[in-house]
Amino acid sequence: MRLFSTIALCALIGAGAAQAQVVAPPDPDPLPPPTQAPNGRYAAKGWADRIVLSPGADAAREMAVAWRTDTRQTSAQAQIALDIAGPLLDHAARTVAGKTIAATAENGPANHHHVRFTDLTPGARYVYRVKAADGWSEWLPFTTAKAEPAPFRFLYFGDTQNDILEIGSRVIRQAFLSSGPVALAVHAGDQVAQRETKVNDDEYGEWTEAGGYAFAMIPQAVAAGNHEYRDAAAADGSETRELGPGWTPHHALPANGARGAEATSYVFDFQGARFVVLDGTSALDLGTLDSQTVWLERVLSESMARWTIVLMHQPIFTCARPNDTTALKAAWKPIFERHKVDLVLQGHDHCYARVSNEGGAAASRAASDAGQPAGPVYLVSVVGSKMYGLNDRADVQPVRAAENTELYQVIDVADDHIAFRAFTADGDLYDAFSLRRGADGRNRLVETDEALPAARRCDGVAGPDGRPCTAEIKD
Repeated sequence: MRLFSTIALCALIGAGAAQAQVVAPPDPDPLPPPTQAPNGRYAAKGWADRIVLSPGADAAREMAVAWRTDTRQTSAQAQIALDIAGPLLDHAARTVAGKTIAATAENGPANHHHVRFTDLTPGARYVYRVKAADGWSEWLPFTTAKAEPAPFRFLYFGDTQNDILEIGSRVIRQAFLSSGPVALAVHAGDQVAQRETKVNDDEYGEWTEAGGYAFAMIPQAVAAGNHEYRDAAAADGSETRELGPGWTPHHALPANGARGAEATSYVFDFQGARFVVLDGTSALDLGTLDSQTVWLERVLSESMARWTIVLMHQPIFTCARPNDTTALKAAWKPIFERHKVDLVLQGHDHCYARVSNEGGAAASRAASDAGQPAGPVYLVSVVGSKMYGLNDRADVQPVRAAENTELYQVIDVADDHIAFRAFTADGDLYDAFSLRRGADGRNRLVETDEALPAARRCDGVAGPDGRPCTAEIKD
């Protein structure tokens, strides 16, 4: 373990690294101060909160929104109109009804609402607002995808999970503020920690507060991670897993997923790119690997999109754990390769890694230098404070890796290329490459010619920022 107690940290700071003692790790995210009802910070009130926009299956013609109110608002109502330059937004607005989900959490009872906006005009700017007992929310703009392929930019985030508002929020906000016009954001699972020692409803409150108006104005596509699940008892008394109570109320996702994983797997199209969202936890722990594999094969076979991007939690190639995710690798990697998937965006390992050739970094660089076709590029990243140390393959398998580092990724999709850039939490470029589509329909991976910093690694007890390393080595 490479986490330190308060005693060890004091030894490191006061007497130098040589006197630091490696001891049992503290909780990286201790219990927060009480925030629960009555009238706690994250208790539901008379105004709408936790407003999250999601893409529809066809994001050119459909969007959906989820939000929360207190129990006085018993029906889901939203209004939508085409945006205009003047202030009279409600004159041509139409009211859309949806469904309401009653929920009781640590912060008391609340109603969650979902509304789906359909029959929208492609490439159009809309405004919408949502209803609560004490009034309507502010008007919030969004733009539908274009019906035809067109360039766009999106953000990719790894696990937020721990210290969501305190630490992770600055990464999310830095990404939205510094990346220019962003059409979409994707999250690779473990948005929350959801453990018995945490206040789970507070975590969803922190996550939506971290994204704020950006989550309400820019569609968010989320994958379920293992922390979106919790332990449960099956009917026969055996241990099993179940989705935590916060997942479904907080996300109004497309309902087109695999059998048995309908709430957590889905597909949507966005301006010439097909996004496929898989649920590794359900596949590994709940027996849906076969149904998701069949579904994956179908949605890729049917696709007419120029680009294909997979979003999932558990990585095919791990950067922290001793072994790759064997079952998912065996079932899904051949399908990714056969259907020429371009990017596989993942989380779970709390480190950064880019792998494009199972033969390792040297083989990947040689193929790139020779202009040979590239298969899927597998990425792992992390937003929040919880860190894992790199495994023993990290020196040879990934082309680029990092530990003890929070990042966000900016991805530009164009007609003939995808440009990928990873930035550290403080805004420095850490990794970059492009996939260029050739006349043969195959990708060539081109490394950036921009100067990149040295690889961010811990050196014993010292982290890459000159402060203690907090990355835990996974056994």
